[in-house]
Amino acid sequence: MDFLEVTYPVSGVTINVLIPPLIAFVVAFLSSIGGLSGAFLILPVMVSVLGFAGPSASATNFLFNIVAIPGGVYRYWREGRLFGPLAWPLIIGTVPGILVGYYLRISVLADPDRFRLFAGCVLGVIGAKLIWEAASNKASKSNMTPGSMPEVRSCGLTKTELVFDGADFSFNPAVIIAVSFIVGVIGGAYGIGGGALLVPFCVMAFGLPVYVVAGAALISTFAASVAGTAFYSLIPSSIPTTPDWLLGLSFGLGGLCGTYLGARSQKHLPHRLIKAILAVLLMGIAVKYVFGL
Repeated sequence: MDFLEVTYPVSGVTINVLIPPLIAFVVAFLSSIGGLSGAFLILPVMVSVLGFAGPSASATNFLFNIVAIPGGVYRYWREGRLFGPLAWPLIIGTVPGILVGYYLRISVLADPDRFRLFAGCVLGVIGAKLIWEAASNKASKSNMTPGSMPEVRSCGLTKTELVFDGADFSFNPAVIIAVSFIVGVIGGAYGIGGGALLVPFCVMAFGLPVYVVAGAALISTFAASVAGTAFYSLIPSSIPTTPDWLLGLSFGLGGLCGTYLGARSQKHLPHRLIKAILAVLLMGIAVKYVFGL
């Protein structure tokens, strides 16, 4: 069906117009169950399948997030699981880090081979963490009680306490801000909002249930992606950094449907199985990028 083929202007990619949204739908559906947008997998598709690997690819990945994430955020908000006391520290730390990551991307990581090595390391870390979570006997229970919503007991700079599904939890917002900044630097260079790294950190470091972290991580990723798209589009640079708007929107529309359905399905599905599937895929891509296979 040649009549469905489209050449995207910035990237120069020619592909069937239905393929990007279809790929994005599948990726976003599986990823949003764990509080992720799927951008960490969309970028390898652009780099390895479409041959689009410059800084503009990172910017396009941020654009994908902007379009894809609202469906999932809306669903978590409707269910009362958009936990603000966790979302704000994530946002406050991540957005400044995105700016630092942008400058890292256009300088040290402008070379495609160097960026592939960097991307492989990032994917390897995410995959390893997901494998650990999926295999750990300390993982939280597979399904939450229907109707459960997080409730704040106390909120402060160094400690926030909450109750969810009959259990008590706490975390240190100051630590989350500091870690989020570091993650923002990585995300700004890669082209992701950082949720893929922040969700495992919140789950492992503070023992928070993924059902609480997911919504906060998604809205944080959305805010970081808005900032990232603005930085890549508006800050003057000697090399092309603006996103491929048409390709980003095409991926984003499929992702929008995927994140909404994934967020809606999350409470019914065992997140351990989903994490294991994503982890195997991530590790395979990481090995390819790092070792050049």
